[in-house]
Amino acid sequence: MKTARIIFTGGFLGAGKTTLLREAAQRLMKQGFNVGLITNDQAPELVDSMLLSKHGLKVSEVSGSCFCCNFNGLTAAIQHLRTESATDIIIAEPVGSCTDLSATIMQPLKQFRSRELNIAPLSVLADPARLTAILDGGNAGLHDDAAYIYRKQLEESDIILITKSDLLTRQEADALQKRTAQAYPHADILTVSAVTGDGIDRWLDEALKRNDAGLRLADVNYDIYARGEAVLGWLNGSVRIKGEATEWDAFIHDFLAELSNRFDANNYSVGHVKIIAESGSRYITGNITGLGDTLSLRGSIGKSNEIKLVINARVETAPEELDKIIKESLNNLTDNKYSTEVIAWRHLQPGRPNPAHRFVKVVQDSHNYID
Repeated sequence: MKTARIIFTGGFLGAGKTTLLREAAQRLMKQGFNVGLITNDQAPELVDSMLLSKHGLKVSEVSGSCFCCNFNGLTAAIQHLRTESATDIIIAEPVGSCTDLSATIMQPLKQFRSRELNIAPLSVLADPARLTAILDGGNAGLHDDAAYIYRKQLEESDIILITKSDLLTRQEADALQKRTAQAYPHADILTVSAVTGDGIDRWLDEALKRNDAGLRLADVNYDIYARGEAVLGWLNGSVRIKGEATEWDAFIHDFLAELSNRFDANNYSVGHVKIIAESGSRYITGNITGLGDTLSLRGSIGKSNEIKLVINARVETAPEELDKIIKESLNNLTDNKYSTEVIAWRHLQPGRPNPAHRFVKVVQDSHNYID
């Protein structure tokens, strides 16, 4: 079996990973490559997997824990894509609140899977607004311990991708790129926009040609890391809503707007809220990645009597509070008008990271790791 190229793309919640990876995968497919994607989450019912599949992409999902804590699940997903889909290139998206990827994923794969995988440099995506706040010495609206994770992601990167460059002027993008390079001189700093396509081909060229993967290990305090993940409440749920014919685009906007208003009113920092609603072959996606002005929608359902709605939320509050807010907001819109059937619903707080492998030195030709 031929060797496959694997590209890991990390970055904190809300950095725009899924949108960029979809565009990147489609570009690679137009060049004749057979591309597969691996998504990752602490729970099933993942919006990212559904959305990528709707764009005709081959997707394998590792759910229930992060890549590092379920290394066997990751390698099984890789093997599935290689054997079932004969992929040339695999793009893997770790959980947005994970760090220490170089020590727990990159080095083990270099050590144990080098004959079947050609590993690309570790790319870490950074939203320009949060990145600017971090460079200014702040926490970008995050809890101190969550901001610690953000910084560690940048520290271990081989390539830092400043995303959403379409929101910046050329001068602003150049200035942010220069500041980031000064703060993280070990990494190559690139700017990309999934909306305009600017910078994507250059990044893919770097990711496909370079072999200097996982060149550094971050010094990660796992007590702080665990607290940083634990400040986030997680919720994944899916429901079927039936009733009178409804303009669902407006319904979805109002639902996200109410959620955003409640989170802002309580000063609950939003990692991300993602939803996808579908009716037949039509669907709409929505996102919140911070305060209310980050609300965005893409696609359209129009008018129908029924939708399936999938919700993924990562918000700095107790999972029970997150569950309460989302259920109440949904009930406010559906009460006395619709019947709501819960298909799957889970809220949780991530446990302490417990990686299957954690290397203490960068792998060259020697076996430098601890289990």
